[in-house]
Amino acid sequence: MSEISDAKTGLIFGTDTGNTEEVGDKIAEQLAVYGSVVEMINVAETSPEEIESFDFLILGIPTWDFGGIQEDWEAFEDDIHTARLEGKTVAMYGLGDQRGYGDYFVDAMGWLNKRILRAGATVIGRWSTEGYEFEASLAANEDKSSFCGLAVDEDQQFELTDERVEKWVKQVVTEYECL
Repeated sequence: MSEISDAKTGLIFGTDTGNTEEVGDKIAEQLAVYGSVVEMINVAETSPEEIESFDFLILGIPTWDFGGIQEDWEAFEDDIHTARLEGKTVAMYGLGDQRGYGDYFVDAMGWLNKRILRAGATVIGRWSTEGYEFEASLAANEDKSSFCGLAVDEDQQFELTDERVEKWVKQVVTEYECL
């Protein structure tokens, strides 16, 4: 059993509008409540070696338009494959617009999840789809009951973000400490 306050935690995010970074700031603030110090790094400014130095990783990715991957994460794809993530614990959050792009809601998080699992990481932080209205998502499990990480809709449900972040962080801390 590991204490979250003892973990070297990195929050790696990609952003074009600043929203994914802002949600990352909220996550880092909530983790501080549990004694965790979070180092936030833009994915465009990191390396596989730097990512490997963390015990616990939180990865943030927005979905663009019709399921598009944020360009800095897309450019980092080869580095994900070369990073040694076996034994690392990872949680993810993704941003999307469930009404405007309901057929592709937080697809980028699903894209990232597949690559992180292939790299050997343990993924925690699944999040219920309850309260969301979408048609399809690569981030959702087969029966659409949960996402592979926290789904955030700053376009349609911005008023729910703080509450969702608080609950998700509490869940992630519990899951991390039970590993």
